[in-house]
Amino acid sequence: MATAATDFEPPEFHPRRPGLVRPVSIDPAGQLGPTRGQTMSGAWRRTGHGLYLPAHIDGGGLDQRLVEIGTALPAQSALTGWAALHWLGAPWTEGTAGDGSRLPVPILVPNHRTRSRPGVLITAERFRPGWIHDVDGLPITAALASVCFEARHAPSLEQAVRWLDIALAADLVSLETLAAYAPLLTAWTGVQQLRDAMALACENSWSPMETEMRLLWVLRLQRHSVVANHPVFVDGRFIGTPDLLDVEAGVVGEYDGALHLEGQRRAMDIRREGIFRRVGLEYVMMTSADRRDPSDFLLRARDAIARAARQPGPRRWTIDPPPRWIATTTVAARLALSAEQRARLLRAG
Repeated sequence: MATAATDFEPPEFHPRRPGLVRPVSIDPAGQLGPTRGQTMSGAWRRTGHGLYLPAHIDGGGLDQRLVEIGTALPAQSALTGWAALHWLGAPWTEGTAGDGSRLPVPILVPNHRTRSRPGVLITAERFRPGWIHDVDGLPITAALASVCFEARHAPSLEQAVRWLDIALAADLVSLETLAAYAPLLTAWTGVQQLRDAMALACENSWSPMETEMRLLWVLRLQRHSVVANHPVFVDGRFIGTPDLLDVEAGVVGEYDGALHLEGQRRAMDIRREGIFRRVGLEYVMMTSADRRDPSDFLLRARDAIARAARQPGPRRWTIDPPPRWIATTTVAARLALSAEQRARLLRAG
């Protein structure tokens, strides 16, 4: 006797991805999947060609959405771009545009005969053997191919840098591996934008908002001696890690998002500002409103740079670490850390 649709539970997708469910094919016996009749009852929903899940399983979550798209791919196809980076664990890859709408999931396919469907972006760009890997049950393109896809097709240079910074901060690629990979893409769509973005990318940007602030500093203010999230020291003592530091000017830039408005966090920010100012560093803050119109932030930044130029006497601060300091500002340095060091030294989130 066929198993009732409500009794059958599809298998978990992968042991390392708890909570995700694998779509199943029709089973005439109703043991390993729904019968054809059950799929027409409204108790099941179609997720791909010949694949189904019980209707009560929510397909709105991003990871489940990727599972349902990825398990329906034709042979030699893979998730790519932001979707692959998300599956690899990169933060800031939640699949939404600035207005909150869903981004289409980019799919690399071997030819243009694959049928497009809502919510999916089909690309049949050339790809090399070894660029597709199975990661926890889903075929995805390697991190280098994935982030370069986004950087090449980004609508602006700033957005291209944003994607590179995300992958670099997640230690999925490095500036060195990008430099070795980019020459393989000669004459590909957007390769010049990729090269330009690589010249502006940073291995230690902790959020897209910090990337935006740094690019304003570099592109609009034409200040190039900028480091991101680099520790500052006075007399061999660590005093803080500013979001941005113009080393030549001696100016700290901090991004103040909604989280920073909370009482305890705000008090910490005020103390940080005081510490930086007491050692002779000027200070400028960027807010979420400045992202819509950066003109006021740029004016404040120019004022801070001018004030810093009037600072008397030799500098008390330095970015040169004391002996035995463990660096974490580059991909290579982070990858060299032990598991204990990573847990202790790297900023969560």
